[in-house]
Amino acid sequence: MTNASEGRQESAGGLDRRRLLAAAATGAAALTLAPVSFARAQAATAPPKGATGPGEVTRTVTGHLETGAADFVYLPVEVPKGVQKIAVEYSYDRPSVPAGTPGNSCDIGVFDQHGTKLGGKGFRGWSGGFRTSFEISASEATPGYLPGPVQAGTWNIVLGPYQVAPQGMNYQVKITLTFGAAGAAFVPTYPPRRAKGRGRTWYRGDGHLHTVHSDGKRLPSEVAAGARAAGLDYMISTDHNTSSSHAVWGEYAGDDLLIITGEEITTRNGHWLAWGLPAGEWIDWRYRSRDGDFHRFAQQVHRAGGLVVPAHPYCPYVACQWKFGYDDADAVEVWNGPWTYDDESAVDTWDARLGEAVRTGGRWLPAVGDSDAHSEPQVIGLPHNVVYADDLTTGAITSGLRAGRTWIAESASVGLAFTAGGNGRQAGIGETLTTPAAAPVDVRLEVQGVPNGTVRLITDEGQMHQESLPASGTGTVVWRTTSSLAAYVRAEVRHPMADGNPGHGNTMGPVLQWGPMAALTNPVFLKRA
Repeated sequence: MTNASEGRQESAGGLDRRRLLAAAATGAAALTLAPVSFARAQAATAPPKGATGPGEVTRTVTGHLETGAADFVYLPVEVPKGVQKIAVEYSYDRPSVPAGTPGNSCDIGVFDQHGTKLGGKGFRGWSGGFRTSFEISASEATPGYLPGPVQAGTWNIVLGPYQVAPQGMNYQVKITLTFGAAGAAFVPTYPPRRAKGRGRTWYRGDGHLHTVHSDGKRLPSEVAAGARAAGLDYMISTDHNTSSSHAVWGEYAGDDLLIITGEEITTRNGHWLAWGLPAGEWIDWRYRSRDGDFHRFAQQVHRAGGLVVPAHPYCPYVACQWKFGYDDADAVEVWNGPWTYDDESAVDTWDARLGEAVRTGGRWLPAVGDSDAHSEPQVIGLPHNVVYADDLTTGAITSGLRAGRTWIAESASVGLAFTAGGNGRQAGIGETLTTPAAAPVDVRLEVQGVPNGTVRLITDEGQMHQESLPASGTGTVVWRTTSSLAAYVRAEVRHPMADGNPGHGNTMGPVLQWGPMAALTNPVFLKRA
């Protein structure tokens, strides 16, 4: 133990696997370390004589994790009474690894005296691997963490070693308690659930955005400004595994921008978006697909009136690919950021599921697209959803998204109208047109803002029509079918390929068929009378 002017510091030594205790009560594999006690810190609840600030006490814990470590490692901290603030710093080594082998990566978060029960009330914050330290007090907290009193009891610092090098991982956690009066309570500023809309019409919005409250580098003010600059009517806040940003969005919402609260739930078997959560509500992420807990948390979102949206299902990063199935999903994110190979795979899978829904008469899953913007130069609104809603409210927007009355645009400069008409009736995106089997159905697509673009009309048989747009980017395409020939029709608008080629939808070869997506619609369904 060493004494210093700023307080006392003790080392708890190198806790290793031989001192691991029982598994924690979470869905995923978890281990709990021996507790860190601050019992002797009671004497520090009053500042030393002559001190200019509150007393502080620090404990430092070191340890080692082998390859194959549990998903979550809990470090219990016995917090005494009279604590004003808890501060945590952590670090871990990054040894050299063979080419192609993941190195060490470790996340961090904290649960308070209410415990670590899956979906319980103890959650107080998560910063993943984005920060090396955090602080919590009654008045304020590091972004990603929830301000509030530091009450006595067993808190748990949670480490998430999602990649461990062959040599293992050496880690260090430093916990500092500051004693004194709690201070003024933090007052959240939640965003309103209504903005000044234009009645029943189309509204543009980005449903996947990150700030400094998780692993983004933009402040909430910068994200809101970016949404406005992109010509959006609404945006959805989806920081990873935390609800902390909900409490600040009220300052940045306005009549011109609806801010909807949500979360990106980052599990080891895929990421999913919870859209339309009540402000301040948090969804747990500590489970794998084999644990059977996803349904429970999807139901939590549904009970709150929100939507469950698997995100970037073919993302190649560690733990990103979607493994939970789609039975509990309300939509699927088929386009994430600038158009890439994984988006092509997501659209193909989504299209196959449309055919399955038609065959079984089951529920179909709408497609959505979002920017997943974290920092510059990632573009907010590339892409975004254009949803037909009764008004610019959280409930109306989520209802429109759930119904599939949506299409996806790369920017606000792209305009689109898509309908199918026949037998004196007309249906739009996400709707069903019922006609006699042989009655002609005219499918009409109007496009603006895609110079030299390629229009594709796709049914359950595949691509049935292809047509190029003029250099102005504005054009109308009409194609005729019947409800006996097509169970649904959807539209894609593509940019030309890098060499200027418009692409070929009914050929095979060693090169890509298409250029990047500019717009994609959900289907119009055709039903035989």
